[in-house]
Amino acid sequence: MTVKFEDMKYERPDLEKAAADVDALLVQFNEADSVETQSEIIEQFNAITNDIHTAMTLSSIRASVDTKDEYYDGERTFYDENAPTIQEMINKYYKAISNSKFRDELEKKYGKQLFKLAEFSMKSFDPKVGDLLKKENKLSTEYSKLLASAEIEFDGKTLNLSEFGPYMQHQDREMRRKASIASNGFYKENMKKIDKIYGDLVQVRDEIAKELGYKDFVELGYFRMSRIDYDRKMVEKFRKQVEEYVVPLATKLREKQRERIGVETLYSYDEAFDFKTGNATPKGNAEEILKHGETMYKELSPETDEFYQFMRERNLFDVEAKKGKEGGGYCTFISNYKAPFIFSNFNGTLDDITVLTHEAGHAFQTYMSRETPVPEYIFPTYESCEIHSMSMEYFTYDWMNLFFEEGTDKFFYAHLADNIQFLPYGVAIDEFQHIVYENPQFTAAERREAWQELERKYLPHRNYDGIEPVIHGAFWHRQGHVFGAPFYYIDYTLAQVCALQFWKKSKEDFDGAWKDYLHLCSLGGSKAFTELVAEANLKSPFEEGSLKAVVEEAERYLDSIDDKAL
Repeated sequence: MTVKFEDMKYERPDLEKAAADVDALLVQFNEADSVETQSEIIEQFNAITNDIHTAMTLSSIRASVDTKDEYYDGERTFYDENAPTIQEMINKYYKAISNSKFRDELEKKYGKQLFKLAEFSMKSFDPKVGDLLKKENKLSTEYSKLLASAEIEFDGKTLNLSEFGPYMQHQDREMRRKASIASNGFYKENMKKIDKIYGDLVQVRDEIAKELGYKDFVELGYFRMSRIDYDRKMVEKFRKQVEEYVVPLATKLREKQRERIGVETLYSYDEAFDFKTGNATPKGNAEEILKHGETMYKELSPETDEFYQFMRERNLFDVEAKKGKEGGGYCTFISNYKAPFIFSNFNGTLDDITVLTHEAGHAFQTYMSRETPVPEYIFPTYESCEIHSMSMEYFTYDWMNLFFEEGTDKFFYAHLADNIQFLPYGVAIDEFQHIVYENPQFTAAERREAWQELERKYLPHRNYDGIEPVIHGAFWHRQGHVFGAPFYYIDYTLAQVCALQFWKKSKEDFDGAWKDYLHLCSLGGSKAFTELVAEANLKSPFEEGSLKAVVEEAERYLDSIDDKAL
């Protein structure tokens, strides 16, 4: 039976009953005299948590689609407040399976990764930090709602932050400058408020870490992110490689852009403007773009065709920017309906298509993994799942003419150049978070000074033309991950190195590269990051030379294009 998203039933779960049911199941689990009985109990436990996660996800989607919907806003608050209760329930289960007398047999059946994820989850939670976790969730939601509340008068319209995208790519430089001043005006007006929200988040996270016996939140953050097979030293080494190999190329690309668009100094409000004749922009409205998506995914492979039809038939896209809608884009999974969901904010720019392919990469992978008996494997850990999304952007290159027509070559150049230029920013956001959580006593001004230092290191071309509050080191205020998902950012850069390998391989042997990609998607989250990378016949980003090789390949490709002719 086909159930459309709007008909998916939301019902707030009875968490007291669920907790009691779980406790009763775990008594039976511990007394079970066979691995078969324990497996049956695991299925019953998963049914309970799937019900909870389905309700949480539906309420979260509906609250983010319309932040003014008081009912779903209230439901999201309910889950913020009860997240510790839900986590406690899950950790009791993790403790039981970890200590099972049939653990070896359970590992053979469900895979070792489940037990590693269980171990990391138990290391990152204890009921004694429940009230602090509620506070953390509340602050994170406060930030999201603050940004979604933006209503800025500009160009005779009332715009939200997402709707400024086209203005930042406007051919009229003065329009870009004014748009930058206007959108930054919202951040200037709310700078103290955002600084305070983040300061409070840093304090509460530091307190949680200390309460759990960790030296700092960095240590706890890595457990929360389930970084099973790499540590902060490896990440630091990777950041140094980005500084050494990517920053010079990114700076060179910015200089080429400056010459190409014909300005004396490249200011921050010029960075999104790629070509003097205008950026590559998609043709058609949101529905027409989604329709082109049908053609693209039908021709790409039978698997993507089936997936995309599933999504369209069930209305599992919400992609248009609207008043009161949260910014950004995401993919999530509605457990009981075995359905991915894509959320976005189309604004008439190139990003509409990269978001469509990016989030569809996530959604396709979860669709491929949806029948797994282990809910923990629906999504892999973050750095792994970003491989699927970023690689899908490259695998769909052959269909970009559907969206961009005569501007397709512009798209190819801008997309690859943007991905290279993103790497230094991505590691800057990561290093910023390490600095902040290693120095929780920093004032708001000291945090902003730390960001300015990182800009000089990783983004030496950046010039804000005196615009406030970004000249005061506040650019990171717009990066939602820093507030809502600490340490979730280096993941994009690690995945980008893998995705660039898929890009290189797809040019040489598309069918072989696609076969490896399908295999990777089918594995879901059943293995840790570097194991999944190996399964896809890719080199780990931590491996010496892997970053240098793909960056050099990208540079050769970009140098072969006469960008001034575009």
